[in-house]
Amino acid sequence: MSYDEKDYLMISGIQHFVFCKRQWALDHIENQWADNYLTVSGNRLHEKADDPYISETRGSKFVVRAMPIHSQEYGLTGIFDVVEFQKDTKGVQVFGKKEKYLPIPVEYKHGKSKIDDSDRLQVLAEAVCLEEMLFCHLDYGYLYYGRTRHREKVEFSEELRTELKKVISEMHYYWEKKYTPKVKVTKKCKSCSLRDICLPELLKRESVSNYISRKLNQ
Repeated sequence: MSYDEKDYLMISGIQHFVFCKRQWALDHIENQWADNYLTVSGNRLHEKADDPYISETRGSKFVVRAMPIHSQEYGLTGIFDVVEFQKDTKGVQVFGKKEKYLPIPVEYKHGKSKIDDSDRLQVLAEAVCLEEMLFCHLDYGYLYYGRTRHREKVEFSEELRTELKKVISEMHYYWEKKYTPKVKVTKKCKSCSLRDICLPELLKRESVSNYISRKLNQ
């Protein structure tokens, strides 16, 4: 299956979707957004990582920043924070380079490593875009966390790839239907920048239509 460019979803939305499907829909379907201290801090970290005018060459590798990527198969598009091209005979031919290089994706995050797979799925999504664009296969990538200044290696296992396909398929389903799902109120709501827009407490209340219907059927 392949998607039309008009239906491409932002790769950055994967982390939002795994965190909260409603948050993702409010932002990407209804175009509603609000920043808090967490999102502002994250944006500052990405501004430095995504500067396309910063280039580096370190021995057997060179670094590309703010690289536009997309996947027709998955219907995804976005900007890659950092791609490290490591000299490797099993890599791909790169324009302007004599040797072959293997692309290694690096995604920058503000906080620290998460229990869920939201960040790992995002860097994998970026990797599958590179695989499609450069005709290669990638076994791993990295997540760099600003708070801990730690780089975490992410193995692109078959289990993680299967989970990514499931998540992206569900995202496209909501996008096609232009549907914003309801969710249960959890502790995560307290740190969500869209709390005042989402008003999660109201989701627990009965809708007016249901109330009228229930009363008429008594």
